[in-house]
Amino acid sequence: MIDSRDLELLGRIQTGLPVCPRPYAEIGRCCGMPESEVIERLARLKQQGFIKRMGVIVKHRKLGYRANAMVVWNIPDDQVKQLGARMSSFSFVTLCYQRPRRPDWPYNLFCMIHGKDRATVLQQLEQLADVCGLASIDHEILFSRRCFKQRGAVYKNIATLADAEAAHG
Repeated sequence: MIDSRDLELLGRIQTGLPVCPRPYAEIGRCCGMPESEVIERLARLKQQGFIKRMGVIVKHRKLGYRANAMVVWNIPDDQVKQLGARMSSFSFVTLCYQRPRRPDWPYNLFCMIHGKDRATVLQQLEQLADVCGLASIDHEILFSRRCFKQRGAVYKNIATLADAEAAHG
């Protein structure tokens, strides 16, 4: 069960946590709850599946990482789990995940490499291919050309639901 205080919390976190030493205390201050209640409620909401996950969105361009490549691979199906695990062990691979193939898209393994420049990313990719034995594997390097909005899911109707819940008890 979810109540109006839970809805208020969901509304407060959907645009991100405050950047401060004690973000849950700050949220609690805004909602009239102690920090411990905020943490307990968020843990319960996660356990109940109302929150899928909480994570950090790193704005890599602000940190100077301007060359970002999504490398897509056409890995034999019987090797994709093993190679994906191995590729994701490299510190410069920030994401690595399997996707189903499509009729017009043969690639089934995607990995992201962030770097300060293209030359660095290409060197890291060459290292990855050498160490993992990927030289003969079909792949494409897709460098990003612009940065899209980086944020988690926003559910605009949470505030409306909270208001309705408060009005009707």
